Amino acid sequence: MQEFHLIATFVIIVATIITYASERWPMETVSLVSLAAILSLFGFFPFSDPDGVALQPEQLLSGFSNPALATVIALLIVGQGLFATDAIEAPARKLAQMGGAATFRPLLFILVGAGVCSAFLNNTPVVVIFIPILVVISAQRSISASRVFMPLSFITILGGMTTLIGSSTNLLVAGVVRDYGIEIGFFDITGMGILLALVGGVYVLGVLPRLLPERQAGLVVGAKSGAQFIGEVTLTRDHPFVGITARAGMFPGLGELTLRLLQRRDVPVLPPFEDMTLSVGDTLVVSGTRRAFSKTLARGRAGLEAEDGAVATSQHDHPPGPDYHLAEAVIAPGSRYAGRTIQLSGLRPQFGISVLGVQRKSRMARSAMSDIRLEPGDTLLIGGPMEAIKLLRGNHDLLLLEHSAEAVPQSRKARIAVAIFSAIIVLSAFSIVPIVVAAISGAVLMLLTGCLTILQAGRAFDRQIFLLVGSSVALATALEATGGAALIASSSLSLLQGAPAGVILSGLFLVMALLTNVLSNNATAVLFTPIALGIANGMDVSPEPFVAAVIFASNASFATPIGYQTNLLVMGPGHYRFSDFLRAGTPLVIIIWLTFSLLAPWYYGL
Repeated sequence: MQEFHLIATFVIIVATIITYASERWPMETVSLVSLAAILSLFGFFPFSDPDGVALQPEQLLSGFSNPALATVIALLIVGQGLFATDAIEAPARKLAQMGGAATFRPLLFILVGAGVCSAFLNNTPVVVIFIPILVVISAQRSISASRVFMPLSFITILGGMTTLIGSSTNLLVAGVVRDYGIEIGFFDITGMGILLALVGGVYVLGVLPRLLPERQAGLVVGAKSGAQFIGEVTLTRDHPFVGITARAGMFPGLGELTLRLLQRRDVPVLPPFEDMTLSVGDTLVVSGTRRAFSKTLARGRAGLEAEDGAVATSQHDHPPGPDYHLAEAVIAPGSRYAGRTIQLSGLRPQFGISVLGVQRKSRMARSAMSDIRLEPGDTLLIGGPMEAIKLLRGNHDLLLLEHSAEAVPQSRKARIAVAIFSAIIVLSAFSIVPIVVAAISGAVLMLLTGCLTILQAGRAFDRQIFLLVGSSVALATALEATGGAALIASSSLSLLQGAPAGVILSGLFLVMALLTNVLSNNATAVLFTPIALGIANGMDVSPEPFVAAVIFASNASFATPIGYQTNLLVMGPGHYRFSDFLRAGTPLVIIIWLTFSLLAPWYYGL
C-alpha cells in the first residue's frame, strides 16, 4: 500500500510542476487542483508510516499556517505602508543620483550592496529593505521592476552562502552536525562561498536581467502616467510655497509642478518670472502629473482650487487622511457637464469630490481654472474619500476610470513608517524575536497608526502566493511521509557507489540542488546532513566538503518560487510566473553545481 501512495504522490508532484510551467491555467487553479488531489489521495486511501502513525489532513494543510507564508504577507503589507507614506522616495532618489546618467548603474550598485549585506544579516530582512528602494529607482529610470526583483532575491541567496549566519539553512546544518561532534566556524564556508557567489553573481547581474520579462510591478505608486494636468494653487498664510524665489525665470521650489501663469491682484503674469517671490494671495496656474498634485496635497495647506470657486483650504489646510484618494474621470460625449466651467459644474455638492486638475488632448491656453469650459474627452483629476469616488460608478456624464484611484501619500507619517520598518529589521536581524512575530506586529502597527488603510493592505496581499505555498507544503509533506524524499536520496547515491570522492560529492550536490527546489531548503538540509556525514565516514575522508555541499546545495533554491522565502517575497511585486523561475533560475542552479564540482576537489584536497 505504501508503494501506491508513493507512486501517486510522485505523479501528482510531476503533473503539478509541468502544469505550472505550461501556464495554460492560472496558478491559483493549479494550486487548488493539486491540493485537492493530494487531500483526496490520503483521504480516500489512508496512509500510516511503519510506526502506525497516520498522515492526517491537518498535516497536509499546515502550509496555510506556515510562518514563512505569514511572514511574506505581513512584510508585503509593511512595504505597502512605506509606499503609502512616501517614506522610501527620498533615499531612493539619492541612491539613483549616485549612478549619474547611467541607467543600470545605481541598480547594480544596490544589488551588490544587498549581496554583501546578506552575508551578515538574514536574507529575508535584506530583501525587505531593498525591494521598495529598487521599485522607486526602477520607476525613476523607466526600467521594469520585474527585471530587478528576481536578481535581488538571487544575489542575497548567493551572499548568504558566504558566512555561517548568512542564511537560516547554514545555521540549521551547523546545529545538526554539532550533534555529531563537528563544529562549523563563522568563516569556515567563506572561501568556497565567495567563489560560488562571484561566479553566480556574474550571471545574476550580467545575464539574468536580459532573460526576465518586461512586466510592471504592482507596488509602484503614482508612476503609471506622465500625462499633465492643469490645476490651480492659491497661496494662503503659512503656505509652503510662500517665499519661494524665481531662479532663471522659473520656480524650482515648486517641485514637480510647473508654473504656467501667476495671477497677482488679478493681474496675470506669464513666464519667464524674473526677480519674483511668491507671496500670500497669489494664484498659481500650474501643470503637473497626478503624482505631482498628489505630493502637493500630501504636504498640507495646498490651497488647491475647488470647483465652486472657493479656495479649498478648509479641506486641505492639513494633509488629507489615508482614505483620501485621487482618481481620473472623463467627460463623456453629450455630457451635461460639457460647456460648463468647473465652478458651475456642481460636482462637489452632488458627489462630495473636488476637481483638482484638467487634462485636455488639445493644447490648453494659460488661463485661470474659472475660465476653462469643460469639453467632451477632457480628463478630470478628482479627489475625495473613496466612498465619494465610488458614487461616480455608473454615471453616464462623467466616466470614472475605475483603476485610477490611488490614495494620497501620508507623508507626515513617513517617520512612523520608517520607525516600524526599522524595528522589524533590527528585531529579526539580531534574532531578538522570530521574524514572523516582528513582521505581523509591524503590519498591524502600520494599520493602527494610519500609515495605510485596510484597503491598501488588502492590495498588498497576493492570493497566488497564499495558494502556492499551501499546496506546495502539502506535496512536500506527502513526499517526506511516504519516504519519497529518502528514496530519491538513496537511489541517487547507490548509482554513484564506487565512484571517486569528487564524483560522489558532485552527484550528492546535484540531487540536493534539485530537491531543494521542490522541498524547502531547510527540509533538504535536515534530510541530507546525516546522509552526507555517513558517506564521508564510509569513504574515510574529511566530512568538511560534504557538509559544505549540503549547505551550498540546499541554498541553491533558484528554479522555483517555493524554493526559498525571498523568492516568494519578490514573486508578487514582480508579477512573476512559475515558468519565469524555471527559465531564469535553472541555469543558475547548473552554474553553481558545475562550479562546485570543479572547484571543490581542488579546494578541499579530495
